[in-house]
Amino acid sequence: MKFRLNSMEKKWILYDVGNSAFTLLVSTIMPIYFNYLADQAGISEVNYLAYWGYATSAATIIVALLGPVLGTASDTKGRRKKIFLASLLVGAIGCVFLGFTQSWLWFILLFVIAKSAYSLSLVVYDSMLPDITTEERSDEVSAQGYAWGYIGSCIPFILSLLLVLFYESLGLTMKTAMGIAFFLVAVWWIAMSVPLLKSYTQTHYQIVTSGSNLAASFRRLGGIFSELKERRKVLFFLLAFFFYIDGVYTIIDMATAYGTALGLDSTGMLLALLLVQVLGLPFALLYIKLADRFGARFMVGVGIGAVIHNWIPQDFVTAVLGTGNPLGVLIATVVGIPMYADIFGCIPIAEALLAKGAQLGVVLSFMMGVTTLSLPSMIMLRKAVKPKLLGVFIAICTLGIIIVGYFFNAIAYLLV
Repeated sequence: MKFRLNSMEKKWILYDVGNSAFTLLVSTIMPIYFNYLADQAGISEVNYLAYWGYATSAATIIVALLGPVLGTASDTKGRRKKIFLASLLVGAIGCVFLGFTQSWLWFILLFVIAKSAYSLSLVVYDSMLPDITTEERSDEVSAQGYAWGYIGSCIPFILSLLLVLFYESLGLTMKTAMGIAFFLVAVWWIAMSVPLLKSYTQTHYQIVTSGSNLAASFRRLGGIFSELKERRKVLFFLLAFFFYIDGVYTIIDMATAYGTALGLDSTGMLLALLLVQVLGLPFALLYIKLADRFGARFMVGVGIGAVIHNWIPQDFVTAVLGTGNPLGVLIATVVGIPMYADIFGCIPIAEALLAKGAQLGVVLSFMMGVTTLSLPSMIMLRKAVKPKLLGVFIAICTLGIIIVGYFFNAIAYLLV
């Protein structure tokens, strides 16, 4: 049966369409403009790249500290929409001011504020989903929002791109063109938020019976941290997602800045990123269907395998996991310990590693390490098994994995 979005779900998705324009601005035009301001101030390419990296890191730290606090505060009755609106307005107004500042230092400071506010708005926005749809539909609705964000961000980006590339033909200065471009993105961001703000009603909330709302929020936050000690799966998921999404946003924030520092053509980079956005919608929707068909973990493995296959140099894989390194089995076994996946999720990664030159025994050791010795599994198993017995289990499994790995390395020529 075809999945159909209801009116409220569409309005929730529209915010993703709006805020994605800011994300695209951060990854494309914004670093180029900062480079322009830094160059005018006599800052070297090396320092420009470092300052941009410091700014993105500062925004990440701010969100890591404030996100849990504001997220908990938004659970209070009547607070979610207010906190969401405040974050949205700070981010959008900061975006406008970014386009008109002529100081590289003020640009960096405003960027940290706008980027932090944008990320904090997402914290509250995501918490709205249980009020928007049912638990059974939430995965599909969330994925649809992510997918439509790709194509929605293209509309203001194309207009901004035309301004930036042809500002001289339009009789504008570079700074004026940037100011207009940043203003367009801010207006788009706010406009796409209006339907959600007008219709949203908070149905899941906490009622404060005593004390201030702030004190109650910190008490709830303390209770959540206490619960995480018992719910280890949730804790590990949150930690994994933090590092995962930080890596994603590091690539988004630094890609164009790094390319500019290397002297790559700005126009070519911008057009390439526009193409990624256009292709993002159909392939994100396709990924949703494939995840429904084959399972989310398997498709995550496919994604990791694609990264290994397309972006990790073959020489690196061969040097670390190939025939020239006798410690490859040990490395693969240890690398698998922090991961948490089933055997089906490992298969695409294993195929990519084999294609890049990893030894058969090394790949098998990695797969067994992930499924047998994963740290999350050991922590959960610790609740049911005595420490000494768990230690014996780990030792026997580790020894077996290593023996199997070296054995298959030795006979690989007969099998491959």
